[in-house]
Amino acid sequence: KLGGKVLSQDTLNGIRALFFLYIGLFVLASLAVSLLGADFMTSVSAVAATLGNVGPGLGGVGPADNFAHLPLASKWILTACMLFGRLEIYTLLVLLFPEFWRK
Repeated sequence: KLGGKVLSQDTLNGIRALFFLYIGLFVLASLAVSLLGADFMTSVSAVAATLGNVGPGLGGVGPADNFAHLPLASKWILTACMLFGRLEIYTLLVLLFPEFWRK
């Protein structure tokens, strides 16, 4: 229930889909940044900081450091995470997949 009203199954499915898209994107981006040479703490916190727009991360991207030491591919992944986090996942999916345009 939300505000005393029962939510429809479509609304609940949309919430579940957004949750799993966010978690999936978080895990895949963290793995990719980690495979490109960053330690676990740095890769997870860098993705959390960029995808969630929450400020500095931990480890190698903490408040006393920056993202400059990361490889270029990691920076591209984190830039994509910034876009997905700031513009929202569904918005970018609509822009990237023409199937949505035809509806």
